[in-house]
Order: sequence, then C-alpha cells, then structure tokens
Amino acid sequence: MKLTLGFSPCPNDTFIFDALIHHKINTEGLDFEVVFDDVETLNQKAFKAELDITKLSYHAYAYAVKNYVLLNAGSALGFGVGPMLVCKTAQDLSNPNLRVGIPGKYTTANFLLSLAYPHFQNKVAMVFSDIEEKLLNGEIDLGLIIHENRFTYQNKGLQKVKDLGEYWEEETKCAIPLGGIVIKRSLPNDIKEKVNRLIKKSVEFAFANPKSALAFIKSHAQEMEEAVMYKHIDLYVNQYSVDLGVEGKKAIQILFAEAEKKRIIPSISEDLFL
Repeated sequence: MKLTLGFSPCPNDTFIFDALIHHKINTEGLDFEVVFDDVETLNQKAFKAELDITKLSYHAYAYAVKNYVLLNAGSALGFGVGPMLVCKTAQDLSNPNLRVGIPGKYTTANFLLSLAYPHFQNKVAMVFSDIEEKLLNGEIDLGLIIHENRFTYQNKGLQKVKDLGEYWEEETKCAIPLGGIVIKRSLPNDIKEKVNRLIKKSVEFAFANPKSALAFIKSHAQEMEEAVMYKHIDLYVNQYSVDLGVEGKKAIQILFAEAEKKRIIPSISEDLFL
C-alpha cells in the first residue's frame, strides 16, 4: 500500500523520516510517496485534505481536525524551541501598525504572536526563510523567525525582541507544541496504528544511528553547516517525537483550550489524538 506523506525539508523532519522512507526499518508492506514543502504550504494542503499523512502546525490542526487525527509519534514539542520575534532596530511595541513578517497565518508561531501581542494587526505572511532578508532590507519592522534562523539571526545583526517559546513556558509551565504529524481519519484504524508505529521506529532508529541520515539531511539543507543542522535536530527532536506521552498531550490540550477561549481557533468536538 502506498501513502502520500508530506513533511518539510528542515533537518528535524528529514532526520525523523529518513529511516522510514529509505526502508532502513521494516515498513510492514507500506510505501510512501514524499511531498516536501514548507510548513505553511503543508498547512494549506491539510486544509484541502490532499495528503494521507502530513506534518502541520498545531495551530493549523484546529482547521484540519475534521479530516485528520494526530499521531503520537513525530511531533515537535519542547522547551526553548519557540519562535522568536526579532528586529533590526528598536521598535515601539505598543504601535499596532508595525509591519510584522510571519511564517504563515496558520503557524503556531503566529498563534503565539497573537497571544503575546494581540494588538499587532499589520502582519505580512511569507516563507520563513525570507523573513530575515526582508527585515534587513527594511520591508518589515519586526520578524517572527522559526527553525534554524534561531541560530543565525544574531550573525546578521538582528536583535531579539521576545522569545515566544519562553513566553509560553512562563504562562503554562508546559512544552510548546510546534508541529505534529496527522493522518486521515478515513484510513482504516490498523493502517493508522501501523503508520504511528513505523514513525516511532524511524525516530528511534535515527536516535540510535544519528549519522545515518546525514547525506539525506544535507541534500535538503545545503547552505547549513553540519553543526547547525544537528543543533537544530537536538532542539526539535526529543522524547515527544518518539511519543507524546501524558505531558505532551497535556501541552497540546492547553494550547487548544487557550486558543478556543481567545477565539483564535474554532471550537473542536473531534478527538485530537489517535
């Protein structure tokens, strides 16, 4: 059986899925047709239910929950891993008209920005990798950066305004849920369980053989130094990627409860978890 699988070309995702898609583990009769896209494009594909299995932002999951259910394996949650609001020159943060570059309307990053700075209305959605350049060019006043840009923004002369991951942790004492792996609810339950089991095995294989995926990771992160790639992986791939567990699920439930309360997302009646 062949299933379509969407994930980003970022090191954390290529690290997680390398063993699965390259049959370094027994895939129990399943094959995967891979679609690489940035997370906001994957969010949009999820809204249209285009893929059988996909990575998406937890914020976006609220809008795709009718068609997809969250797997316990493959998620990105953690402490000290949240998006960062940065600037080129100091800004008056009380100004609602500041131009803020965001990595997509439905990203968890934008959700956190809405919690911390609800008065920011002039948001400009763009591919996450373009935000730093547009900030340096003066096209935006503030930039909301994610992924490897957390490690490079200072080298480009940019300054931290707010670590929104720290903001979330202070507010909730929970890990920040960034992205998860969902599968179509319409697929048979045994297939859903099998995919979850295989992704878990793929993550475990990656942890046991951290250099096995190096060529694959490098091929999708060509401009990134190896040390930065593994720094990125260390931040975003952890015990929650193997299994959400009680604490991971609690963090997700709090995220959704806060979002519903503030009317950032619609009310949800479906079960969130597989």
